[in-house]
Amino acid sequence: AATVLECLDNCKLSESNQMVLRKLGMKLVQRLGLTFVKPKVAKWRYQRGCRSLAANLQAQGSVVQNPVVPVAANEADDEEEYDIPGEIENVVEQLLVGLKDKDTIVRWSAAKGIGRITGRLPKELADDVIGSLLDCFRLVLTKLCSEISFQETDNAWHGGCLALAELGRRGLLLPSRISDVVPVILKALTYDEKRGACSVGSNVRDAACYVCWAFARAYDPAELIPFINKISSALVIAAVFDRDVNCRRAASAAFQENVGRQGTFPHGIDILTAADYFAVGNRVNCYLTISVYIAGFPEYTQPMIDHLVNMKINHWDSVIRELSTKTLHNLTPRAPEYMASVVLPRLLPLSVGTDLHTRHGAILACAEITHALCKLAEENNRSITYYFNEKSLEGLKQIHQELCSRQLYRGLGGELMRPAVCTLIEKLSLSKMPFRGDPIIGGWQWLIDDSLRSLPFVSSGAQQHVKESAVSALAALCNEYYISEKGEADPALQDELVTQYVSELQNTEEMIRCGFSRALGALPRFLLKGRLQQVLEGLKKVTLISPADVSFAAARRDALIAIAKVCQTVGVKGEGSQQEYVCKDNVTQIYATLLGGVTDYTTDSRGDVGGWVREAAMTSLMEVTLLLVQNEAELINANICKQIMCWLAQQSAEKIDKFRAHAGSVFLTLLHFDRPPVPHIPHREELERIFPRSEKETLNWNAASEAFPRITQLLGLPTYQYYVLLGLSVSVGGLTETTLRYSAQSLFDYMKKIQNDPSAMEGFCETLLKVFEDNLRNDRVSVPLLTMLDQMLANGCFDIFTTQENHPFSVKLFGLCKEEIKRSKDIRKLRSSIGVFCGLIQFQGDMREKVLFQLFLLLCHPFPVIRKTTASQVYEMLITYSEVVDPALVDEVMTILSDTNWEAELPVVREKRNCLCELLKVPKPQLVSK
Repeated sequence: AATVLECLDNCKLSESNQMVLRKLGMKLVQRLGLTFVKPKVAKWRYQRGCRSLAANLQAQGSVVQNPVVPVAANEADDEEEYDIPGEIENVVEQLLVGLKDKDTIVRWSAAKGIGRITGRLPKELADDVIGSLLDCFRLVLTKLCSEISFQETDNAWHGGCLALAELGRRGLLLPSRISDVVPVILKALTYDEKRGACSVGSNVRDAACYVCWAFARAYDPAELIPFINKISSALVIAAVFDRDVNCRRAASAAFQENVGRQGTFPHGIDILTAADYFAVGNRVNCYLTISVYIAGFPEYTQPMIDHLVNMKINHWDSVIRELSTKTLHNLTPRAPEYMASVVLPRLLPLSVGTDLHTRHGAILACAEITHALCKLAEENNRSITYYFNEKSLEGLKQIHQELCSRQLYRGLGGELMRPAVCTLIEKLSLSKMPFRGDPIIGGWQWLIDDSLRSLPFVSSGAQQHVKESAVSALAALCNEYYISEKGEADPALQDELVTQYVSELQNTEEMIRCGFSRALGALPRFLLKGRLQQVLEGLKKVTLISPADVSFAAARRDALIAIAKVCQTVGVKGEGSQQEYVCKDNVTQIYATLLGGVTDYTTDSRGDVGGWVREAAMTSLMEVTLLLVQNEAELINANICKQIMCWLAQQSAEKIDKFRAHAGSVFLTLLHFDRPPVPHIPHREELERIFPRSEKETLNWNAASEAFPRITQLLGLPTYQYYVLLGLSVSVGGLTETTLRYSAQSLFDYMKKIQNDPSAMEGFCETLLKVFEDNLRNDRVSVPLLTMLDQMLANGCFDIFTTQENHPFSVKLFGLCKEEIKRSKDIRKLRSSIGVFCGLIQFQGDMREKVLFQLFLLLCHPFPVIRKTTASQVYEMLITYSEVVDPALVDEVMTILSDTNWEAELPVVREKRNCLCELLKVPKPQLVSK
């Protein structure tokens, strides 16, 4: 064994890059170590007297008073001779080094080796091993830069925890050492170290939970009594507040094991019921709900609050910081005096400190705690100053001034500071802080305005958050500090604010338009009074598409949202002034603006950005309509209601799942609203039959298989037919396979139903041609419409007309197709038109000659791919409709179509094309000189 150990040392496996080699090296070292010591169980090890869970639970009441005495070693055993060779020191040293390896599997193997070998050592030497192990932790804590690199720190902690758990599990960690180990475990349960954009330490926290789990099984309750409160609080904090779900679940499992085995954790069963394995899976639920329940037990309240203040509000992850501050708000009623007298004074200096993350978390925490304390004071009919002394109020007021003077609103740090201080402004305003008339109000207003003007310079990921925070702050600030005792605004302030905001709506920066649109939407009624028309006109201009701002879809979206908010704020009064209310004089203008948004199909490099506008327009239409219905329904005329329902029906039949689902939801909300019902809905009874009230919530508009069979039934209702067909054209002729399949199948099923009803067919075809005519050269509709027509002709949807010579439908359709592809270079459009021309061949009369002439023109198209596609489709057409060609000429025509290389030079191709013209007696197309 000594020889093998020497050879192994010479191999220097610890320096190898191969994880498997290092792991096998660890296994070999520990097995060599075991050969040097006798295979015996140490008599000195700790053995818990009561190993049965059932017996432990029965004895729970008397455990503390009459602890079970561990089986101690006999004095004689301590004096027993151990023959320990010198190689053991080398083996243990290698295993201790292995605990710091970069790979988990190697560290785990080393930890098991430590446990195995320590179990065969005498008590004194085993204690030395444990001392060395604890020294590893101290080394990591105190000498990060010398002996151990940054990369090794978390590895050493993880390996150390695994080794401690292994020693505890085997009874090799004697009770005398628990007092040294528990502080290390408590530190490990909250270990989190930032590395670049992320952190390390989740494996350490998980391993620390494993140590707690192992200790629960290993020790008698009496041994852990001095540490129970600290361990239980640490495990509860880890189970509720850890960032990683696996650590929360590990802590919950360790807590459960301690409750069962130890029986001494305060309120163990109650907490376990609330924070079980599944409950702790949802982080938001843990922070905002479970934590509040657990904080109801006084043993845990203060440790939880302290942990959030010390460890979480300065966390590297902003989501955790924000969740922590909301949790502090929820926990405030559990310990209001502690929050006001200890936590808030501790947070105020941090809110103007130097560390960005700490400053961000502290500002948000101050905002949330202040708001919670003020709500509590109001509920108990106390003044605001009950919880706040002059120093605290001054500290809250100084935060903005201090950040502003130190220019901390600039740069990337400003992206965190702006929304944080805006949240502070909002919460202080909602708290009704006694700052009316104070210069700080002007400073807050400046920050809100400056944040909205700075949106173009904020990174795209933070823009929405900054905008929403500023708008929320503005609404709260105005409601609290700008209203007089009579409930009116200062005319000068109102004029300055509204005029300034409306003027910013025409800014050349899109995001500034977005910000000030939403700001106008958030203004309270007393600031809009007498200025409503000015605001609505300004917002209307933002929704108009001009060549300069065609891509400003986000601004149009926010303006439409703002219009609905303004309408809800000012309220409805039919005979009122249009400067103060939604009334008969301005309702038509409001609806015209909102309905204009439903037709926005702008696309750019980001895709269908017009979809944002359409979605906002649909929501705003619903909100305004329901507002009118509940107040003065007579302001909604039949024409407006028809337009709304028809546009919604069209959107419900379109191809993008998200917008289709939103349109369907709004459509059914208006249809089934009954407090009171929306007036003038066309074909209400038929619609309620197609969309029963019971299916309003269950119908999944996102699923094409559920949506299209319903929406195509609206084709039978004359009012909706045009709009539904317009929406279906885009879906049936689209590219998404599932949408295409279900929408096409639903359309064909409807066509089968009306095949034997000439008047219904005539009406449908008329509508179809009207859709084509209205969208001529509009590629968004016309290209998929051609594809849909191709499919409909191939599926025999118009067979009823094919027997009539020169049927008007075929003649008009042919003319529209010809016009659509005139001078077009769009390959997809040209390909789709070839299919339609080939389908039109089935109609009788002069149509066939015209169709063949058009197809032969395409056989000599400048694009080789179009020539080839045309030849292929004409070949298939002649096979399908064999009566088109004289049977004696079929073979020759087919041979020319199949054997000719249609991608060859144009003169060669033209000669073959002219042969076909002669055979089929179609006039030869003549070259036109340019």
